[in-house]
Amino acid sequence: MKKINYDVLQEIGYNGYVLKDAPEKVLQFGEGNFMRAFIDYFIDEMNEKAGFNGKIVLVQPIRNPEGGFRLNDVINEQEGLYTLYLRGFADGRKVNDKRVISSVSRCLNAYEDYEAVMECAKNPDLRFIACNTTEAGIQYDPSNNFEDKPADTYPGKLTQFLYRRYEIFGNEEGKGFIILSCELIDNNGKELEKCVKQYAKQWNLPEEFIKWLDKENVFCSTLVDRIVTGFPRGEAEKLNEENGYIDNIIDTGEIFGFYVIEGPEFIKKEFPFEKAGLPIIVTDNHKPYKQRKVRILNGAHTSFVLGAYLAGQNIVRDCMEDKVINDFMNKTIYEEIIPTLTLPKEELNEFAASVTERFKNPFIDHQLLSISLNSTSKWKARVMPSMIQYIDIKGEIPACIAASLAFYISFYNGEELTEKGLVAHRSNGDEYMIQDDRSVLEFFYEHRNDDAATLVHAVLSNEDFFGEDLTKIEGLEEIVAKDLIFMKENGAYELMKKCIG
Repeated sequence: MKKINYDVLQEIGYNGYVLKDAPEKVLQFGEGNFMRAFIDYFIDEMNEKAGFNGKIVLVQPIRNPEGGFRLNDVINEQEGLYTLYLRGFADGRKVNDKRVISSVSRCLNAYEDYEAVMECAKNPDLRFIACNTTEAGIQYDPSNNFEDKPADTYPGKLTQFLYRRYEIFGNEEGKGFIILSCELIDNNGKELEKCVKQYAKQWNLPEEFIKWLDKENVFCSTLVDRIVTGFPRGEAEKLNEENGYIDNIIDTGEIFGFYVIEGPEFIKKEFPFEKAGLPIIVTDNHKPYKQRKVRILNGAHTSFVLGAYLAGQNIVRDCMEDKVINDFMNKTIYEEIIPTLTLPKEELNEFAASVTERFKNPFIDHQLLSISLNSTSKWKARVMPSMIQYIDIKGEIPACIAASLAFYISFYNGEELTEKGLVAHRSNGDEYMIQDDRSVLEFFYEHRNDDAATLVHAVLSNEDFFGEDLTKIEGLEEIVAKDLIFMKENGAYELMKKCIG
């Protein structure tokens, strides 16, 4: 079989949508699985359904490993083409959608192809810059110099590129960029803008350039939501046989996708997602949507997975088939989390319903133990705010969220501290490894022989864990201690039953 390219698709009689030639309108820093299953997919859909007629130049922002896999070369060998499978549950039915993505024109490496990347600044059609350079990507490092080819940090690279654009087009209206930052940090767009301006100041770039940054460029903070599972190693050979071509960068992800862009309304005209019917919104405030995702999707995970694991489950999907665990999760979401959120109730309920379908995804074996990593900080960020707001609103302790604290304490009640983590056992004798910050593991190891009341007091009063002393919340310590004692006598599953009534 031949590798996928435009001629090969024609040879095999592929009759799906492909766009071979179009102006390069998007520069994308980040060539990994997520962006190719998210932004590049959306642009491909806009090309087909809304006449966007634009290609994406991918920029690999890191050096290629010596002698290792060179993703940029593979992308170019396939003329930017790759096969994307979006799979899961949607509207109660199993979905497995295949699409050849043709929105990518080429892939450059920021280090090997520095001048070719900078040459893109001359393209008058270029209007968008998208990026996902990991959470560590948006950082300011004063050791970066303007003369570096390129600067080592992503914001440094972006500043160099923006300055080249400014040099070429000056103050010409419409030649700045709509910059879509997809890194998983708070206020990603604003943080990126802050770093760019720090470099502009450090490198003594003209004041007129900084004014141009403000006037002609929009740094958008965004929320991205899609689980991307990447290259299907175990299935790739079979899929290539079915397709009649070799694709070395097949990508896979869940069918659900949602993209929130914080920016001005004019973005809708230039980025025609509404016409394409895509799950994208432009808003002046992305934070309520981020809060919805963190509290409902991530908060639901953190609330039930430790208890479900102690109850004998191993995979999220199987938990959704268990009525007790599913009911516990739904009571947590609908009765204890949603009342604390600010978006319209209908939108919140719709999102909550999608969460159950996502957790049922038959194509993803989402291990409970993998979700359990760093549960201390996860509980603080994802669950604790809902608990505190619920108490403020209702004047009582939310039963399911309190139980989630008991699950957390019981799950972390290990017996042996090793280099890899804290060893513990569930009731059936299965050994598991608790993995968290070393100080957290040491704390639980030191308290491994405490009785329930002493252990709960020690955990809840630990301000290093939660940023405050939770024993000061009236009634919480007593409820969690009772739950922990109940679990020791009856098990986590029975505590879930007790909570749902």
